Amino acid sequence: MRPAAFFCHAGRIDAPAGPDQRQPTVPTPVQMLAWLFRLAVLAVLVWFAVKNGQEVELFLLPGQSWKSPLIFVVLVAFVTGVLIGLTAWLPTVVRQRRELGRLRKVPPPAPPPGPAAQPAIPAPGASQDIHGV
Repeated sequence: MRPAAFFCHAGRIDAPAGPDQRQPTVPTPVQMLAWLFRLAVLAVLVWFAVKNGQEVELFLLPGQSWKSPLIFVVLVAFVTGVLIGLTAWLPTVVRQRRELGRLRKVPPPAPPPGPAAQPAIPAPGASQDIHGV
């Protein structure tokens, strides 16, 4: 018996037909341009890494030095900067998520009371003059 959730055909995983199944889409020209840009940036970074393979010596504490390839030093500095940035951003994200959770639990405010409803049928003996004359 086959599993009902997913089937594997020629290395592809197909989900069963359903309302939430996404059909493959053709990339738009903007998406293709974005991928070309990403590829160009990657090629420049690889070229930079190959051209800067010489060793550099970092002097840390007095009497200590560390030798490593320049690209490794640049990569470590970049990753360190990203981690420091994410750490600085984390309290804001936690506070916003906590506030969103609190706001989802609070019921929406009741609409303000409107004017008193006018009777649909005028009272007996009331004037039928709608122009106020």
